[in-house]
Amino acid sequence: MFTANNMNNTNNRIYKILFSTVYPLYLKKVEKKGRTKEELDTVIFWLTGYDANTLQKQIDLKNDFETFFAQAPQIHPNAHKITGVICGYRVEEIEDEVIRKMRYMDKLVDELAKGKKMEKILRS
Repeated sequence: MFTANNMNNTNNRIYKILFSTVYPLYLKKVEKKGRTKEELDTVIFWLTGYDANTLQKQIDLKNDFETFFAQAPQIHPNAHKITGVICGYRVEEIEDEVIRKMRYMDKLVDELAKGKKMEKILRS
């Protein structure tokens, strides 16, 4: 049974995942499919408002995802246009703000790895 307390514990664990440990996994995923670090960074910059220096600072500080998103300069105003299923959940229906942003990032990385054009990924 999934109680509110269990959900809370799950969210707390998810919030504490370090961005610095996930970033290399994102990079490996996209490079394996022929995409580049620059493209990955472009996607992350678009979503979060970070730039090369501030993103590297987040990695160096080993911030968790909760902190990573809390310190993001600006979540892109078109982020709400990121829809679809990721990890078995519809992104647009995820109520928890931090987890929804994490899944936005997962979805963008998946689209990049699947060869989607940047214009489509960035919801231009």
